[in-house]
Amino acid sequence: MATMKDVARRAGVSPTTVSHILNSTRHVSADLTARVLDAIQELDYRPYGLARSLRTKQSYTIGVLIPDNTNPYFAEVARLVEDECFLQGYNVIICNTEQDPSKELTYLRLLGEKAADGLIFVSTGNDAEAIEALGRQKVASILVDRDIPELDLDRVLSDNEQGAYLAVRHLTELGHRRIDCIAGPRGIASTDARLAGYRTALSEAGATGKVVHGDFQIESGYNAFVSMYESGDMPQAIFASNDLMALGVLHGAAEQRMRVPYDLSVVGFDDIQLASFAVPSLTTVRQPKREIAREAVKLLLGRLTSESTDDARHRVLTPELVVRASSGQPATDQGAGVL
Repeated sequence: MATMKDVARRAGVSPTTVSHILNSTRHVSADLTARVLDAIQELDYRPYGLARSLRTKQSYTIGVLIPDNTNPYFAEVARLVEDECFLQGYNVIICNTEQDPSKELTYLRLLGEKAADGLIFVSTGNDAEAIEALGRQKVASILVDRDIPELDLDRVLSDNEQGAYLAVRHLTELGHRRIDCIAGPRGIASTDARLAGYRTALSEAGATGKVVHGDFQIESGYNAFVSMYESGDMPQAIFASNDLMALGVLHGAAEQRMRVPYDLSVVGFDDIQLASFAVPSLTTVRQPKREIAREAVKLLLGRLTSESTDDARHRVLTPELVVRASSGQPATDQGAGVL
């Protein structure tokens, strides 16, 4: 590997001059700068990252904590965050907490010790110790997707309540009057917000429904459907609080030869890439994932590149209903048939 001395020798300048050009620490003539840049290109010289970190007191590294990297929504958001950071010259360390508060706490401490410049954080949402640790972090931190109201941090969220409201209003406008909800885990702000939107839409339409809680995994959606089916008390429609649970419902309905959407309408939340490839394709609420990633990185880098002590900034983005084949008018006024 070429060194700074090699570059200096090729350009016919001192290593100090090369250093000044690389770090913009002193004006250097255009002629010398051009010679040094040509030498860097010819030798494929790459400044040593650790040395740069020591000089600038920055690691140019962002930590991204997500609760479940097997959930396509979080994987897609993490990928988009990584893309945005790369464009800005930052590396990314992605940590999967597996919905485990102790693992979340360990990663928070690790990233602090490794001197990450900042954190983009999707919380497990239900662990006081990890929340307290995040509040003590000295590095800039951005909350994404799941709000933690007690922390005075920048955050980028979707309007979860509005998204759920759009989903359920769509079903009531189709004529459904019994709409059950498979909600997310208790103790998570997004679960509560989506439940609030669900209940508001039901109330406005004079509709009814039952709520069961899942864990945002496909199996919990499937198990919730099986429980409904075996009880003989099927709704006309199901609103699942994320797409994975909705896909579990579609699988269960297919096993029982129920015709979606004629016997049962299904709506999800997130619009993961798999949603459009489901059979039938899944009606869902599209979270603006690219905007979430872009805004989170923008807010974080704004904190890193200024001495601002402004109050925490909140960005609440608007979701969009995407109507596909899994929702339609009920087959009968009485509700879904069980075949």
